[in-house]
Amino acid sequence: MDTKIWQGTIRRVLIIKFGAIGDVVMAIPAAYALHLAGAEVHWVGGAAVAPLLGCYPWIRTIVVDDRAILKGSATERVRGLLGLWRTVGWTKYDLCVTLYYDARYRIVMLPIRARRKVILSQTDRARMLLPGRHHTDEYARILLGWQDGERPVGLTPVRAERLPVSPLVRTEGKARVVLAPAGAKNMMRDDALRRWPVENYVALASFLLERGVEVILAGGPGDMWAVAAFAGLAVTDMTGKLTLPEMLALLEDSDVIVTHDTGPLHMAGITGVGIVSIFGPTDPRGRLPQRADTVALWGGEGFACRPCYDGRDYAPCLHNGCVRQVSVEMVIREVEAVMEQRRSERPMPPRVVTPMSTVVAKL
Repeated sequence: MDTKIWQGTIRRVLIIKFGAIGDVVMAIPAAYALHLAGAEVHWVGGAAVAPLLGCYPWIRTIVVDDRAILKGSATERVRGLLGLWRTVGWTKYDLCVTLYYDARYRIVMLPIRARRKVILSQTDRARMLLPGRHHTDEYARILLGWQDGERPVGLTPVRAERLPVSPLVRTEGKARVVLAPAGAKNMMRDDALRRWPVENYVALASFLLERGVEVILAGGPGDMWAVAAFAGLAVTDMTGKLTLPEMLALLEDSDVIVTHDTGPLHMAGITGVGIVSIFGPTDPRGRLPQRADTVALWGGEGFACRPCYDGRDYAPCLHNGCVRQVSVEMVIREVEAVMEQRRSERPMPPRVVTPMSTVVAKL
């Protein structure tokens, strides 16, 4: 890759990444590095992630009607693209980066005036998110034009700057755990294979409530389906009731969040909350926030098919055995460990824990 354009010559950069929340969060550290180097950062984002981008005063957010462009009629798509082009068409950029593989996104870049245009590639190593590597570091490599070599230090999440006060007042002396049992869904697809079974979240909530822990349910408007499973439990349901900045403020004011590979996991990474996450078909080494007090429980140890996610699709799995291999008892143990670490004020480095292998050794 030609790195000359990255060597102190970028004054204005345009990032095209409509969503989803997790991908946006993992790309922000690279954008922040450009900002620290003196670049003006413009970001084209969908309506769902615009409030998140607005938490960073150094990002100029350009809100696009991504639903119309991606899912609308032909007329709606043309209207959405024309609206975007009118907004950015008169601005000159040193670098325009489209963080998608789909070649159709080249259309979005067509009228944009930039000295260099970059889009992800499935064949060019320099523009590919390499498997097994953390997405945050890979986005940085592509955005910053780094040569692909030894880099021992990974980028950490960038804490959100503009946050409201927490929407819920804490009870003094009472631990608070947030559960995000749904998610893994956006306007383009429903990735149900990533979800830990909702009945496991219910069992976890029951255990925590019996021990005097405040349990909060969180998620977006599309996650309401999971709430009914908690009927009869004294949980505080905030599902669909919070803006993204309010969700971040709630997490900042909590002790631990438990969730799977979904948007709230990555949002938690840009706050100080302890994180216990459940993985299966995706590799946590590429997604677990790279900061202290984070742990991933990666189910499917001994499964020949793990991980099955190839960057676009999953195996045609019906049982979801890898995620189900993570037991409630395992999660409870890690929640207690993270809370103890936080009480002792001894930061715990990020780590990945796997269940006992399903493979039985034969002598």
